Amino acid sequence: MDHRFTAWEQLEKLVWRDVLIIAAILLLARLLILAMQWQLRHLAEKAQPRRRLTILRMVPIVRLLVRSAALLIIVPVLIEPSIHNILALSAGLGLALAYTLKDYGSSFVAGVITVLENTYQPGDWITVDGAYGEVKSIAGRALHLVTADDTEVIIPHSRLWSASIFNASGGSRSLLCVTNFYLHPDHDASLVREKLKEVTESSSYHVPDSAVTVIAQEKPWGTHYRVKAYVNESREQYLFITDLTIRGKDMLRNMNIRFAHAAYAETGVH
Repeated sequence: MDHRFTAWEQLEKLVWRDVLIIAAILLLARLLILAMQWQLRHLAEKAQPRRRLTILRMVPIVRLLVRSAALLIIVPVLIEPSIHNILALSAGLGLALAYTLKDYGSSFVAGVITVLENTYQPGDWITVDGAYGEVKSIAGRALHLVTADDTEVIIPHSRLWSASIFNASGGSRSLLCVTNFYLHPDHDASLVREKLKEVTESSSYHVPDSAVTVIAQEKPWGTHYRVKAYVNESREQYLFITDLTIRGKDMLRNMNIRFAHAAYAETGVH
């Protein structure tokens, strides 16, 4: 017996009842995913800060499990679950996807790999193609990134194959922040370094007992200080930098230290 066309013959025998069952399964799976996503995100916002990212990591995993379960239920409705039928259907669908949904298939596979390998996860702060922000969700085709300006950026998972992805938090609540100061070269550098460390360590946003590094670089126009420290909560990184900038400038003014005035402004490098 030639089994190559068995699966397609089974598909031709589908009746409206089977179509309605499949549609109902897909609808229920979609509703279940939305409900569980909402519940997990609600729990993450209400949970203790140290548990927020752990709960958010479950969102893409739950979505993948629900979709896999729905597929396992639908297949026996489509065809008789024999090895020959499943292989024939898989080969046919694979061929169709290869020609008609190549880009979507690439993004979907990359999304699965992202979930399994934890390349990035909800709550992480990452940079992709110049866009820096917090990963809000990992959908089937793309990740949804929200920048500090509250702009949502949708990036296909297929960028995983060709783009560099910079993960600033790597699954942690905290991340490294850099605050820049530009001073006139005529000052006591050792004293400034100690005072900047004191200002940083006294900030309510700073991770207690974590290291603070102050780097000084001499420039033609003055001295560039970079204060590197970890913020307690990644969402507060810009509040941390602002706090250090304001309090640091106040401290430097009280020490009668002049700020550099350059013909050009140098941007801070993280």
